[in-house]
Amino acid sequence: MYTPPAHVEDDPAILAAIMRAARLPILVSGGAGGIEATHLPLTHQPDPAPHGRLIGHLARGNPQWRSLRDDAGRENTGRESTGRENTGRESTGREGANAMAIFQAHDFYVSPNWYETKRETGKVVPTWNYEAVHAYGTIEIIEDATRLRAIVEALTDHHEASQPKPWQVSDAPDDYIASQLKGIVGVVMTITRLIGKRKLSQNRPLADRQGVIAGLTAAGDAPSAALMRSLNPPADQPAPEPSPPPRE
Repeated sequence: MYTPPAHVEDDPAILAAIMRAARLPILVSGGAGGIEATHLPLTHQPDPAPHGRLIGHLARGNPQWRSLRDDAGRENTGRESTGRENTGRESTGREGANAMAIFQAHDFYVSPNWYETKRETGKVVPTWNYEAVHAYGTIEIIEDATRLRAIVEALTDHHEASQPKPWQVSDAPDDYIASQLKGIVGVVMTITRLIGKRKLSQNRPLADRQGVIAGLTAAGDAPSAALMRSLNPPADQPAPEPSPPPRE
């Protein structure tokens, strides 16, 4: 993801918050048939260190999981042929395929009418502000019923938490849940790298950023205005001094 220095976000807590706020991430992977992508709920778990893992599930009818399995199988076979220990057992091909998950949280349009620079020089254009995280890692496909149910329970508990009376997997008959689990496979991504981006007009002069806040407020977009306000001082306060550059 292209990320200019002004928009880089590497605070683990903020990256985790963006991943939580993204309602429907996209899982992207490449296989023999080309690039594949699926929109699916993914839940971030902080362990293992340093980046944690993502859990979710795919429909068995979705060919992407088979591509992930087969791609991992090819990688495992390649490692064995280059001298790694071969146990003699048939490779399951279920671990190690590379993939990326795309999380987009808040986003909003920015009109050039909101910039002070428009009134000063007219040299402005529209843009789009947003928060995003790209998570890279290796995929494990889960078919074991016990582990698969644990994934479904974790996802359900996460998304039901805000309900007045959260529904639980155990509320449904066991035989019904068992039949439903046969139609999916679990996905666990161990994250190896995170790229975070918060494009919130940080590269604009303070007067322009405050103009964006005023424009969003006037347009009735309170959440976007609040997000901008969290990074910018009020109009009647000076901007904070920039941090000194790190020592080499």
